[in-house]
Amino acid sequence: MQQMAHLPQIPPATLAELQADYLKQATALWNASLGQGDAGSPGDRRFAAPEWRANPAAHFMAQLYLLNGRALQQMAAAVEADDKTRARIRFAVQQFVDAASPSNFLALNPEAQKLALDSHGETLARGLQHLWGDVQRGHVSQTDESAFEVGRNVATTAGSIVFENELFQLIEYAPLTAQVKARPLLMVPPCINKYYILDLQPDNSLIRYAVAEGNRVFVVSWRNPDESVKHLGWDDYIDSGAIQAIRVAQEISGQDQINTLGFCVGGTILATALAVLAARGEQPAASVTLLTTLLDFTDNGVLDIFIDEASVRLREATLGAEAPQGPQLLHGQELATTFSFLRPNDLVWNYVVGNYLKGEAPPPFDLLYWNGDSTNLPGPMFCWYLRHTYLQNELKQPGKLTVCGEQVDLGAIESPVYIYGSREDHIVPWHAAYRSTQLLKGKRRFVLGASGHIAGVINPPPKPGKPPKRSHWIAKGAALPADPEAWFKTTTEHPGSWWPDWSAWLASHAGAAKAAPKAPGNRKYKAIEPAPGRYVKVKA
Repeated sequence: MQQMAHLPQIPPATLAELQADYLKQATALWNASLGQGDAGSPGDRRFAAPEWRANPAAHFMAQLYLLNGRALQQMAAAVEADDKTRARIRFAVQQFVDAASPSNFLALNPEAQKLALDSHGETLARGLQHLWGDVQRGHVSQTDESAFEVGRNVATTAGSIVFENELFQLIEYAPLTAQVKARPLLMVPPCINKYYILDLQPDNSLIRYAVAEGNRVFVVSWRNPDESVKHLGWDDYIDSGAIQAIRVAQEISGQDQINTLGFCVGGTILATALAVLAARGEQPAASVTLLTTLLDFTDNGVLDIFIDEASVRLREATLGAEAPQGPQLLHGQELATTFSFLRPNDLVWNYVVGNYLKGEAPPPFDLLYWNGDSTNLPGPMFCWYLRHTYLQNELKQPGKLTVCGEQVDLGAIESPVYIYGSREDHIVPWHAAYRSTQLLKGKRRFVLGASGHIAGVINPPPKPGKPPKRSHWIAKGAALPADPEAWFKTTTEHPGSWWPDWSAWLASHAGAAKAAPKAPGNRKYKAIEPAPGRYVKVKA
């Protein structure tokens, strides 16, 4: 009985209130269906087609579904339990509610039924063809994947591979200006996805923008791991990955200090590498840019619901270095599926309905093509990352972790830092990105952008004559209080891209202008092949 008291439960008074409210709304809906009132529009884009309104049974079904969904979500929100348990319950209920939508089923979707009748079954035939194609591909198609090819119409900024090892290829981009700044810029993208999110199309490429601004740009293109590297761990990604890339960029440019940028997990890897070097008495970064990066894992966003001691131990037992069968790969499709179900209506069920029930081929979209181009991860690296950051949050604790033989202290990094967060980011909540300002000790600047994890970052300045997209917030002063909301109260909203603000900040740390190099690499590091290189083209 003592254990029962600690089980999640809804207070009886709250449950009674929810039940009474539900019965009231259900009665009104039933009366409206009998012509004794107006049920109104469902107000949900899944039921926006006129066929839903024209069919009384379907209209009632949609309204009843939305009512039931709201009631279940209210009950989930009312559960008394610890924060993680409540978050897991809310997530599970939301997954069930989204999956149970009548729009997801042919027998309950009047729009799909009308399309099938009007086309004499052709939409259903095409839908079955799309379904079979997706079964063979192993995932729900979100875009026309045949419309894109890496190196042909995505990842097209000109450059050369100037170094490679078992973990990554280093791309040096061809200059677009007669002169470049003396200190190069090294970008470390996330290893969970491929680097070309930073180089989708010329008009929205952060890489091309940085090159056009007069920077000598190097980018890490992580290998898509296979069985030959499934044993690699976090130390390998730091030493043979980020630190090696820093060394090569220094040698090719002839500069003791370089500018650095890390995006998402790439930012966590970069900061760890710089802390390792700081422990060795080295400060190779003239500046550090962190885009939607977690260093303090106190608030992990929605991903936190998947992580506890039991789940991490399970991963270690099945994927890690101590697994009975030896280290294994975490396959990219598992990661991609997990991230898609963080926003199931937008990234799963929307395509189930369109692809299979309506027989519509998804339109070409470069970002969704990149999103589906998944990558594997070595099990030991993934397990270390889960335990020591997401679960135990040790990276923020000076001296707590030993990486590459050195005690890690992020506060030992002396570089000025530009920290960017996205206001609607569900993977790296902006409050969590902001907390990096309290860990790093160099001169810091925090900028908040609109939109989410990807769209907020990939927000280029508009072409001449075009209105700006989204906006960003910059504080009026240099103060960075511990409370992110206190910082936000001091900000001014600026329309358009944050890229020009970052570019101006970067220029102040980039050194004098010099003649652009005539060829990539140097005598030691010669061009191996044209960008984007072989590694990025390997499928998971």
